[in-house]
Amino acid sequence: MNEIERALRAAAGGLPGPTEEQDRTFAERAEAAGLVDVAYTSVDSPLGPLTVVGTPAGLVRVAYAGYRSQDDVLEDLAGRLSPRIVEAPARLDRARRELDEYFLGRRRTFDLPIDWSLCRGFTRGVLQATVRIPYGQLGTYATVAAEAGSPRGVRAAGNALGANPMPVVVPCHRVVRTGGALGGYTGGIERKQHLLRLEGALD
Repeated sequence: MNEIERALRAAAGGLPGPTEEQDRTFAERAEAAGLVDVAYTSVDSPLGPLTVVGTPAGLVRVAYAGYRSQDDVLEDLAGRLSPRIVEAPARLDRARRELDEYFLGRRRTFDLPIDWSLCRGFTRGVLQATVRIPYGQLGTYATVAAEAGSPRGVRAAGNALGANPMPVVVPCHRVVRTGGALGGYTGGIERKQHLLRLEGALD
């Protein structure tokens, strides 16, 4: 439980102990009281645990474990979105289900609503162009830069993809260098290779 949740527990009347049933009851009470702006949960995946975060507008963040702690991710979101963040798995059931289906090879497109509020300007244009790359196919930094309105902004497109707040769902793993080299990936090159192999885009 993070500091934000402790404060929200106090505001919602508090519940002793961190049992699963109490956590679920707390999340329900906090939502009913209008105290939850941002919900999060952890999702197991073949790439390690994912922190999945949503707002009433849609999915806003997917974070890999290992680069930043979950608390660091949540603290960043508290500053950028709202400090009213609560672990509320039920609010993210759809995201969890679609991610599970994707990793099992049963889903090729995500139908989740997306909250783009962490992305602005050129970065948002690059990421929205990336969403349009079909499952199992590859785009290049140059093509997504051009689609975002800056054909010469290849390096800036790489930076935008590196800052992708929703890897997997916004499939930045499908973007490679002109000529076919994989390029970088926010979750590490091994994760990029895994996702491309899952989709049949890499042998």
